Amino acid sequence: MEVQSLKPPPRAAHVRWLTVAGVLGLAACDTIPLQQTGTLQSYAGLERSDGLVTKALVHAESAELRAAHTVRVLPTTFSTALLSDQAALTGRQKALVASAVNRSLCIGLSERFTMVDQSQPADLTVRAVITGLGKTDEIAAGVSKGVSIVPTLLQVPVPTPRIPVGLGSLSAEVEAQDADGGQAAAMVWARKAQVMGSSTTVSKIGDAYDLADELGQDFSRLLVDGKSPFGRLPALPSSERLGAALGLDPEQSVCRTFGSGPGLRGTIGSVVGLPPEWTDDGPPPAR
Repeated sequence: MEVQSLKPPPRAAHVRWLTVAGVLGLAACDTIPLQQTGTLQSYAGLERSDGLVTKALVHAESAELRAAHTVRVLPTTFSTALLSDQAALTGRQKALVASAVNRSLCIGLSERFTMVDQSQPADLTVRAVITGLGKTDEIAAGVSKGVSIVPTLLQVPVPTPRIPVGLGSLSAEVEAQDADGGQAAAMVWARKAQVMGSSTTVSKIGDAYDLADELGQDFSRLLVDGKSPFGRLPALPSSERLGAALGLDPEQSVCRTFGSGPGLRGTIGSVVGLPPEWTDDGPPPAR
C-alpha cells in the first residue's frame, strides 16, 4: 500500500492564520497608558504596580490605613476634560458607570471598615474621579456576542475570543484622605477590555461598566490590606460581594445609597449581551 505524505497547508492559509493569531495576541495584551490629570492631592510617593492586564501607580500609608475604622465614599465624578469629550454618552450611561464604581468601593471596603454617610466624620474619605472612558463599539460587540453563542448552542466548550476592534477602556484616579485632609492612599488606574476574558454587552459603556467594578475592587483591597492589590493571588470573594452578585441589598445600610447590583438579571443579561442600561436600575433617587 502506498503511503501518501501529508502536504503542508497552502502558504496563503498559513500566513492568514499567523496574522489572525498575531492580531489576537496583540489585542489580548493591549493596554492604555497611565495619565496623571491633577485630580489627586499629591502624586508624590506613587510607585508603579501593574497587574496582569491593569496599569497602576499606587501609594499607601500602611500604618494609617490599619488604624482606620470608619470610611465614607463620596460620589464618583468625571474629570472636566472627560465630561466635555463624552457628548456621545447620555447622563444615565455616565451615572451607571459612576454608580458601579461607588457600589464596588462600598462593598469592598465594608469587608473591614464601618461605612458612614457623607454627613458623618470618618477616619478615611474616598473619592474617585474617572479620567478616561473608551467607548465600546456596539457593532463589533454585537458580532462578537453572536459568534460566542454558536459554540454554546453546539455544546462545544471552546472559549471564543472577541473581535479585537472597538474594545472599551476605563481609567481613573482614586484617593483616600484622612480626617485631617492628608493623603492616606492613592491610585492612578487604567485598564482596557481584553479579547479573552472580558464579557461582551452591546452598549457604548459595556466594557467601562464592567471595568468600574474591577476598579472598585482594586482600590478597596488597597485600603483593606494596606498594600498594592497587584502581584498577588486574587482574593476570594467576600460574603458581601457574593451577595451583590446575587442582587441582594448590602449589609451596611450606607452602601444601599448606591443601589443594589443587577444580580442574576445582570448575569443573564451579560450572557446574551444585553446592555447595562437594560439590567441595572442605578442608584435609588435621592430623598
